[in-house]
Amino acid sequence: MLWITDAVTLADWELTEQFTRASGPGGQNVNKVSSAVELRFEAERSPNLPPDAKARLRRLAGRRWTSDGALIIRAETHRSQARNREEARERLAELVAKALHRPKRRVATKPTLGSKRRRLAAKTRRGEVKSLRQAPGSDDA
Repeated sequence: MLWITDAVTLADWELTEQFTRASGPGGQNVNKVSSAVELRFEAERSPNLPPDAKARLRRLAGRRWTSDGALIIRAETHRSQARNREEARERLAELVAKALHRPKRRVATKPTLGSKRRRLAAKTRRGEVKSLRQAPGSDDA
């Protein structure tokens, strides 16, 4: 059981872990020990996530989202399997918590009269500066 928020927890059947050899340097140990973890979360089938959160999770996951609706997180930074497993679960919890957060709707507003006047005054000043750069006597404007 992976706790995300007070309302959302992920059941053990939704998570699958597979251990593989990590890439990169590590001497003789890297060729013998399967310390990297690949955590698979069956997000599409999860009854604990609301549909809108699943859609946001899919957008956040990007390439980590598979065609069958699973989210795959790979952790291989640590030398120990336990630390990599912990890190993968933390990253999953972070991602799901971020997907559960419903963004505020943007309310369209009109610019204030003061902001319109300031913008036009700035444009006028800028035009005057540019007109002063012209050579004297040239009537090309």
